[in-house]
Amino acid sequence: MKHPYPEPDGSALIQIDPWLAPYTDALRHRCHLYMHRRRAVDPEGDMRGSITLGHQYFGLNRGQHNEQNGVWYREWAPGAHSLALTGDFNQWNRGSHPMQRDEFGVWSLFLPDSQYDSLLTHGSRVKVHVSSRSGEMDRIPAYIRRVVQEGESGPFTGQYWQPPQPYLWQHPAPAKPDRLRIYEAHAGMALEEGRTGTWLEFAETVLPRIANLGYNAVQLMAVMEHPYYGSFGYHVSSFFAPSSRFGTPEELKALIDKAHHMGLIVIMDIIHSHAVKNVLEGLNHFDGTTYQYFHDGARGQHPFWDSLLFDYSKTETLRFLLSNTRYWLEEFHFDGYRFDGVTSMLYLDHGIRDFTSYDDYFNNNVDPDAVCYLMLANEAARAVNPQAVTIAEDVSGMPGMARPVSEGGLGFDYRLAMGVPDMWIRLLKEKRDEEWNIAELYHTLLNRRHSEAHIGYAESHDQALVGDKTLAFRLMDQQMYWNMNTASQSLVIDRGIALHKLIRLITFALAGEGYLNFMGNEFGHPEWIDFPREGNGYSYQHARRQWSLAEHSHLRYQYLQNFDRAMQHLDMRYHLLADKLIEQLALHEDTRQLVFRRGPLVFAFNFHPEQSYTSLRIPVPDAVSYQVVLDTDSTDFNGHGRTAEKQVYPMQSIPLYGRAQSLQIYLPSRSAQVLAPLPGML
Repeated sequence: MKHPYPEPDGSALIQIDPWLAPYTDALRHRCHLYMHRRRAVDPEGDMRGSITLGHQYFGLNRGQHNEQNGVWYREWAPGAHSLALTGDFNQWNRGSHPMQRDEFGVWSLFLPDSQYDSLLTHGSRVKVHVSSRSGEMDRIPAYIRRVVQEGESGPFTGQYWQPPQPYLWQHPAPAKPDRLRIYEAHAGMALEEGRTGTWLEFAETVLPRIANLGYNAVQLMAVMEHPYYGSFGYHVSSFFAPSSRFGTPEELKALIDKAHHMGLIVIMDIIHSHAVKNVLEGLNHFDGTTYQYFHDGARGQHPFWDSLLFDYSKTETLRFLLSNTRYWLEEFHFDGYRFDGVTSMLYLDHGIRDFTSYDDYFNNNVDPDAVCYLMLANEAARAVNPQAVTIAEDVSGMPGMARPVSEGGLGFDYRLAMGVPDMWIRLLKEKRDEEWNIAELYHTLLNRRHSEAHIGYAESHDQALVGDKTLAFRLMDQQMYWNMNTASQSLVIDRGIALHKLIRLITFALAGEGYLNFMGNEFGHPEWIDFPREGNGYSYQHARRQWSLAEHSHLRYQYLQNFDRAMQHLDMRYHLLADKLIEQLALHEDTRQLVFRRGPLVFAFNFHPEQSYTSLRIPVPDAVSYQVVLDTDSTDFNGHGRTAEKQVYPMQSIPLYGRAQSLQIYLPSRSAQVLAPLPGML
């Protein structure tokens, strides 16, 4: 039987990157395993069959049996001795509703409407009583779509979620952007008040802010149910249930609907790299074994994350995760995913080492089943929504990560440029800005696989977690508490604000084909992130965003926010991030200058802490006059306003550094200017 999908052999990647030629056999083996696995799990040939429809079969679903309407409950638990459904509908009787097992280890029970229509209703609490070698225990169904916690610190319980009136979508999703400007956000910590925020509050107060700043995508973190709030959503227990601490599933849908109305796509931070160890809430020991969905023994334990690791070679694990991939796209209209922990998935040592050669990507340390799973997941996402965006959180730089599966790649649209924030942290910790090597800085920002798209960023939530510091806090530290008002005089604050703008602008301009910012960092949020926990007295002091800081006219945070807005609009106007043309025009370590172009724009940076250049001659690529379209020294951005707004620099036919023309500009200390050809002159 000829399958309708392409059969890659990996050779297309070699055409893109000839350095891969010595690894031809490894690439072909990778593709062979993918095709073998796909034929086994996807006989329909379009990734829309049973392998991605587990959520419509397992768990609690409406259906028929012997021509009766009712509710089916099915659970895969091959190692269990017995299963029985229990809950409100039978007064939590553990023995009255036993389930039947088939030859594949699937347990099932049908509840006809004629008997249970008034007993098992929308919102009814349910669990499954499992008897196994581990004993007897009430568990939350694996495919449950709603989980709630009983009180502030009580147990979690599943709910039968079948709203009488399904959510009615009002707005279509925007078209897939050709360049992403991502606002990374967490709904729970998005309030200024010291409490957990909701989906609806986020939609009401934060979405307008994101749209106003000029972002075109919001990336939601901590969506999947997680029992411990302080895990930032990374220790997932119920993969098909949106976290109830933020509201109902319908309220999450309303948030996404409103985002679409505002022109924002919504990307979900999806966790398929590991699962929480919790037994009462999660999948651990569900059927009494340690290896139902996971690897057995030491390989099934992440040594640093204190979590369980999926076995991607198992068909039912694939069904669970691929169905999960489909579910959030179809049911909630998410527009794509940021796959968390991809590096950890790909390597048996979880990538906790340096990657120094191509040998590191093609050896026995690579988990071929994880590679295959990621290829399948990307194909499943595109089968559901051809416009779905997928982003890999990968620090290793595996070749083909962000190339199509049809070429032998893993199928992601983008890879996070994770080395960039690491570079900024290292520079700020180890050197003063006067000591930065500008050539090394420029090289690092461009050091990526240019055949694969990247999301560049100076910092994300990772850099703001407790024990670390945001860029703003590294630059200004305690001075932010006392001298961020406009009347204060502080050299530390002046330096910090100037460098904050330079760091973000050069990252925006060079580090990728997309850009990401974590909420609040755009205006230099002064504090780290720390969720309520025993160690801090369950305080919300650092699990919130102080939006008012950027709204007060007497504080300097507003200027950083203004700058971020102007930076986003720079891409909106000039399509900067989609332009692959990047050229260095001038670089002087001694005078701390860097000039380069991206697309039609010329970026001129002066990193010197004191020296301004009043008659600086720079080469330009086009024989036209240029105008300043962004100036970090503008008073709108808390600069000194040393250059006139919209300053025009006339073109001069004076050759410089291989260019036939140049400009003479004024470039103040610790500032940068973005120059655009005057309209109509090209």
